[in-house]
Amino acid sequence: MAPRANWKGFLRLSLVTCPVALYPATSESEKVSFNQINRKTGHRIKYSKVDAETGEEVANDDIVKGYKVDTDTYIEVTKEELDEIALESTHTIEIDEFVPRSDIDNRYLIRPYYLVPDGKVGHDAFAVIRETIRSLNKVAIGRIVLTNREHIIALEPLDKGLMGTLLRYPYEVRNEQEYFDDIQDVKITKDMLDLAKHIVEKKSADFEPENFEDHYEAALVELINKKRAGVQITPKAAPKATGNVISLMDALKRSLSNEAAAPGAAEPKAKAKKPKKRIEGQREMLLPISGKKAKEAGKETQKAEEPKKAEKPVRAPARSRKAG
Repeated sequence: MAPRANWKGFLRLSLVTCPVALYPATSESEKVSFNQINRKTGHRIKYSKVDAETGEEVANDDIVKGYKVDTDTYIEVTKEELDEIALESTHTIEIDEFVPRSDIDNRYLIRPYYLVPDGKVGHDAFAVIRETIRSLNKVAIGRIVLTNREHIIALEPLDKGLMGTLLRYPYEVRNEQEYFDDIQDVKITKDMLDLAKHIVEKKSADFEPENFEDHYEAALVELINKKRAGVQITPKAAPKATGNVISLMDALKRSLSNEAAAPGAAEPKAKAKKPKKRIEGQREMLLPISGKKAKEAGKETQKAEEPKKAEKPVRAPARSRKAG
């Protein structure tokens, strides 16, 4: 099922206007997530909105926004008052200017969205705006209101649609000099730089995000599968810290030797096969606890982690199933 649009309105370039819809270009819903539960009962934890002074729970209708001006002093602002100052960009993305993409500092980038025509009308106007931006080889800068706040959005062609990237305002970007001033000026020798360049060349590759693997996510899935199968979890021994101190030049030389000795270092990296499309929903990712294959997998994992004298698997308490 297609995701819901975050925003619907109009895209306008001077007098050319078309209805559009804005969709999030990224998602974290496929990541393993946890709920907080009561260890004693296995019940899920709920949060209540309470008055900080009286401790009494407050109904949603009685909760309003307030701007803090002093200790325990707030200026109340109602929804109606906020609607009064609503900007035109609440319903329209007005293209104000066109700039080179290289002019946009990466620190100003927030998150990407997909912009598409909304409905059956307006496709011609949308195509005109899209191809105009493409022909200029620039990025269109406009304004949009999301979650009651106005944002700057940079629009650029992506296939048949537009990609819109929210941008930060200057006051949201911290001055790097506050952090970099204390970095010492160090003179690097040519030999060190040459060795470092060789290491970089050994590790150079094409940018292929489909080859990226979320190792922590995989470890989480494996942990949950083991617990569902009733496998005893044995804590890993903490890695021992090494106290060997070597010079920077020695470290560079050893790094280069390690890269040269790595399997396939002398040959160009073969393109990895694209992984299968991930199944939507983390429930499908996890190993079923019924079925012959699941039982065999659980037994093999248990044998590998338990002592020779096998004991009955320790099953998770029944109450943990209530956490969903």
